[in-house]
Amino acid sequence: MTNRQMKRVVVTGLGSITPLGNNLQEYWEGLLQGRNGIGKITLFDASNHACQIAGEVKGFDPADYMARKEAKRMDRFSQFAVAASKQTLENANFVIDELNADRIGVLIGTGVGGIQVIETQNEVLLTKGPRKVSPFTVPTMIANMAAGLTAIHTGAKGPNSCTVTACAAGSHAIGDAFRLIQRGYADAMICGGTEAAITPLSYAGFCSAKALSMSRNDDPAHASRPFDKDRDGFVMGEGAGILFLEELEHALGRDARIYGEIIGYGMTCDAYHMTAPVPEGLGATRAIDLALQDGQITAEEIDYINAHGTSTLANDSTETKAIKKALGKTAYKVAISSTKSMTGHLLGGSGGIEAVATMMAIANNQVPPTINLENPDPECDLDYIANKSRELEVEVALSNSFGFGGHNVTLAFRKYH
Repeated sequence: MTNRQMKRVVVTGLGSITPLGNNLQEYWEGLLQGRNGIGKITLFDASNHACQIAGEVKGFDPADYMARKEAKRMDRFSQFAVAASKQTLENANFVIDELNADRIGVLIGTGVGGIQVIETQNEVLLTKGPRKVSPFTVPTMIANMAAGLTAIHTGAKGPNSCTVTACAAGSHAIGDAFRLIQRGYADAMICGGTEAAITPLSYAGFCSAKALSMSRNDDPAHASRPFDKDRDGFVMGEGAGILFLEELEHALGRDARIYGEIIGYGMTCDAYHMTAPVPEGLGATRAIDLALQDGQITAEEIDYINAHGTSTLANDSTETKAIKKALGKTAYKVAISSTKSMTGHLLGGSGGIEAVATMMAIANNQVPPTINLENPDPECDLDYIANKSRELEVEVALSNSFGFGGHNVTLAFRKYH
């Protein structure tokens, strides 16, 4: 079965909870303004941690989306997912009811899942004993619960699943949802990524692995600096980005607003190392190649890439090599940016909010910048839209996500015609 025989899939709804704002408009405006969403950690006392900064979600009240009693029975990552999903359905002007529920699915990825509940209930276990551990511990900590609770809160009874592929999870979820609609298993899918891993244990682990930026605790605004020579690690963020994908005829039948079309999905594995990317970015190169083949597009057609761009030494140079290998000389003509420079790295949630940003770039013909790019790394010599957003006619765009374990994903989007 070729793409021409498969169903076309469009994006008709977007929702986001991010360090730049708790709705689509605030997030998008923050990106275009090049606003920094990173500051000192307030979610826990980080004074003894080597990294003390994060891209926290600010002013989020789950009671805006659900009853407080229900919110108390959810980990923060699930709260974000339910909130962003409800935003997405409202943005799509779509109501799930008894007539359509069986054909609407949910696929939401996360890298870590309910680590906040794990940490707090482990403390209860150690200090008060096993009988005091909450009966909601297991159903709140398991990674699939974001997708499960989103279905409960929206009524979606179609395909439901969860991808747990580290920092590629959100993009895997979108790509897998795309496939389900393409092949006729669903008419529409709520999909994306969510994460809330700004916790003491999580930070201790990432600091021990020397993955986080640990030199700019007193200058958080400049800590996340993808492709810059002075980068020294990523800054963790939190939040959720959710898309509503629809089969084209289904969307046209209800006169839906269409942000764009998803046309390609490439996924590979490095099969190389637990945390380090394969040298020369060969796995990422193959993911980009596969997305282009799947979307039946050429390197010359690509206008914009939302890069994985984590601000780590290994990732940024490796991703640059991968883009060059996949696109050849055309790589130097493509506009590229890492929105992680503003939001931090949402781990499994990053693919979700970055796909949202990519769709908004296509819909608005504007591309967000890579802020803090002040001293470019000679190995990173492409057009990274340094420090200031740009007006650009975006016909075709890619979004890259790469995760621990060697997971590589590239999603391809196109303006709808």
